[in-house]
Amino acid sequence: MNRLFMELMAAWRCWRSVFALLLITPFFFLAGCHQAASEDAKPKILFTQIPERNLANQNKQDVMEGTVSGAKQGQRLVIYSQSGGLWWLQPLLTSPFTPILSNGVWRSETHIGMSYGVLLVEPGFHPAAVLDQLPRRGQGVAAVAVSPGQEKSSSYFIDFSGFTWRVRWKPSDRGGVSNLYNPDNVYVDQTGALHLRIINRDQQWTCSEINLTQSLGYGTYSFTVEDISSLDPSVVFGIFTWDHSTDQENHREFDINIGRWGEPQNKNAEFVLQPTLVQANFFRFVAPPGKLKHSIVWEPGRLTMETSRASRLGGASVVSRRVFTSEVPTPGFESIRMTLFPYTKPNQKGPDLHGPAEVLVDRFEYLP
Repeated sequence: MNRLFMELMAAWRCWRSVFALLLITPFFFLAGCHQAASEDAKPKILFTQIPERNLANQNKQDVMEGTVSGAKQGQRLVIYSQSGGLWWLQPLLTSPFTPILSNGVWRSETHIGMSYGVLLVEPGFHPAAVLDQLPRRGQGVAAVAVSPGQEKSSSYFIDFSGFTWRVRWKPSDRGGVSNLYNPDNVYVDQTGALHLRIINRDQQWTCSEINLTQSLGYGTYSFTVEDISSLDPSVVFGIFTWDHSTDQENHREFDINIGRWGEPQNKNAEFVLQPTLVQANFFRFVAPPGKLKHSIVWEPGRLTMETSRASRLGGASVVSRRVFTSEVPTPGFESIRMTLFPYTKPNQKGPDLHGPAEVLVDRFEYLP
């Protein structure tokens, strides 16, 4: 009897331990899940494109891109580039924030450095212009990501008229739909002339675009372009400015466009100061056959656009000229660009393009 009692007590103690373990295990499991979920809920910054590591030209700019997960409404990004042992606010002191798109993607242009840092910050955060070291999470900083520069940039570059230009390789909706761009469509020949082409590759039209890797600001921009009178009505050649760092002042955009926007009866050229909703910001004219010189004189509160015939003797006769004095943007982080693309009309799947196209730009000149 005593032996039986002892065995029953031992069995009870064993079952009590198992029962207690069964009660405790879910607690630790749930606590572990809660901790993992908490970690997953913290915002994270990832890089998908990182500029090169180079201090040879500190005025040079390159593209930096990435994604953000877990960001809250109102949070923005602050970007720094490291050079000389210090972290410098990018892209400008007057444009210190980079927005996050609805799909979590962010994109900015930055001055070249040795390393790059990105902060996810709360509304009201005031970034310092220069730092010895980047801040940690807390006190208005929700997340921090740092990456060294690449040995070689994933961007494509060409040299034209004494300047370095970046060649677009990602899609753009500038032509009415998402157009594809191919760096092989752009080259500089032995005479120094720039070729921008539209070429059908794998049964899809691919376009061309380049932009300066530095911001020049106020001054005179001139482009000497070979005959464009035979361009397809759907083809547009554009000279324009664009500032990725801000959505203020209409991204500091103004344009000289050669093209009929898919309508053969349209005049084939236009001077544009954004926004085009203002009638005075839009002027169409006829660009004649032959070599032409397109000029933009950008001054405080004044923008002058001019197209003239370029003669072999260096003289020129004005074809059209327009002066804008309202809503002229101020300089920021904009860069001058050239693009060649097919325009697709609304409600159409693709451009009504009859064949490849090419534009030759003999030279680009800038005078401050």
